[in-house]
Amino acid sequence: MKVGRAGDAPPFLVMDVIAAANARAAALPPGAPGILRMEVGQPGTGAPRGARDAAIAALSAGLPMGYTEAFGLPSLRARIARHYAERYGAAVAPSRIAVTVGASGAFPLAFLAAFDRGDRVAMAAPFYPPYANILTALGMEPVMLPCDAATRFQPTIEMLERLDPRPAGLIVASPCNPAGTMLAPEELAAIARWCHANDVRLISDEIYHGLTWGTVAESTAAAFSDSAVVVNSFSKYWSMTGWRIGWLLLPEDLVRPVECLAQNMFISAPHVAQVAAEAAMDCTEELEANKAAYAASRAALLEGLPRAGLDRIAAADGAFYLWCDVAHLTNDSAAFCAEMLDKAGIAATTGLDFDRERGARFLRFSYCGPAEDMRAAPGRIAAWLGR
Repeated sequence: MKVGRAGDAPPFLVMDVIAAANARAAALPPGAPGILRMEVGQPGTGAPRGARDAAIAALSAGLPMGYTEAFGLPSLRARIARHYAERYGAAVAPSRIAVTVGASGAFPLAFLAAFDRGDRVAMAAPFYPPYANILTALGMEPVMLPCDAATRFQPTIEMLERLDPRPAGLIVASPCNPAGTMLAPEELAAIARWCHANDVRLISDEIYHGLTWGTVAESTAAAFSDSAVVVNSFSKYWSMTGWRIGWLLLPEDLVRPVECLAQNMFISAPHVAQVAAEAAMDCTEELEANKAAYAASRAALLEGLPRAGLDRIAAADGAFYLWCDVAHLTNDSAAFCAEMLDKAGIAATTGLDFDRERGARFLRFSYCGPAEDMRAAPGRIAAWLGR
């Protein structure tokens, strides 16, 4: 029987690392040191208490929790719109907000509404793998812009100007995964305006907003362009990964196309998750405490990893990742990560997941797990490497 070409999309390698780490943990003898989970961008904290209480209350009341409107509960959309006014000073109509099945559900909706088969869409490399994999599965062509520390692993207008022909779209992420670097507001504004002037649809991934560390100001593409698409999620700052809830902030011309696609592809995001997400947006004190814990883990790793031999780390402006150049230790980061899991009990992600051309010399650590695990990691690595 025929198998569709979309099934040829490359794997998301971090998922394989998760499976290997799970297997390794299950095989440990009683009393052995556990596996330090630094491979996946999943907060070690659960949903905030207010979100859990709201879900419990809704379920206890016997509410049917059926389909909502395709774009989500009107109250949640209004609360997200208020978030843009409070955090960025940006006036956003709730009608432009589409609640989605996580950011993972938002990307195919945005790509299908904004682009056609065969369209070229540019992005910085290294990049979040599903950008390219989803585009490829949809018959679109990812165009890589090789970036490095000289541009803080972010694209520049000069890179875009050199593309011939111009792409149909550009994906930016600030803070980005895997490097954790950010575009300064003036850089994001310049890119947004260049895209608008050149009929290049800007897709701005802002799912790590709220998790920034004071070096670069946080800004939204929606403040600089009426044609940009903004993607966000409750998975990271709000610690709600498994609830599968995110959103799109859409330009007016994409509102109805995305709504029609959402109606047919997803019907709606989970009702109970929407109730919880709305409550989560008012749990600032608890969420800021989570952020403080990430900051402490970040500081411990930035101090300890160089002493362990990993001293080539990208500027970690935001998110909860460290992008490490390990070319002085290996030319095969996949094998390096496998050995680190086996010998040091630390799960990390090979750079090949994020950059197919140069990723063999990089790996990514996630530091959103338990703080005590993050503090222990440099010592384990040092012992393994004989430092």
